[in-house]
Amino acid sequence: MEYRKFELLYPQDRIARRIGELGQQISDDYKDKNPILIGILKGCIIFMADLIRSISVPMELEFISASSYKNGRVASDQVVMGENPDVSLSNRHLLMVEGVVDSGKTIYSITEKLKLEKPASIEVVTLLDKPRCRKVAMNIKYVGFDAGSDFVIGFGLDVDQNYRNLPFIGKVTE
Repeated sequence: MEYRKFELLYPQDRIARRIGELGQQISDDYKDKNPILIGILKGCIIFMADLIRSISVPMELEFISASSYKNGRVASDQVVMGENPDVSLSNRHLLMVEGVVDSGKTIYSITEKLKLEKPASIEVVTLLDKPRCRKVAMNIKYVGFDAGSDFVIGFGLDVDQNYRNLPFIGKVTE
């Protein structure tokens, strides 16, 4: 394996503080709504694990596999998606959980597909947002940090399936 050079972008303690703030905001907004948090695999996994521990209201968890990245750092125009969750989403409050939103194609495609199930609401929470990389218009209600247009690794985010286990977020510099 070839190691990537990177700079520290967000340290672990800063990430933890921000996730706590997001959890509190979500708890306030979803009081008495019993939301379904739907994690977009694989990049959400570390973020989602910490986020759900910071949310104080009842919730359910589901996952969808989806990706627009193939072999490295370049997003393709095609989003490959797994099946919808096995539970009814009708009249439920859905909160899509992403590790990073860049072009917006993946979360947009999933959201459009889930709208067919007629949920009460759909919102997005992402640890990292890259609005300057957007190719589709997206309203993201809960954002941890702005990652500019940098390619990032760590805290569940990868390049070629590596670096997900880093306890911080790094900006790839090569």
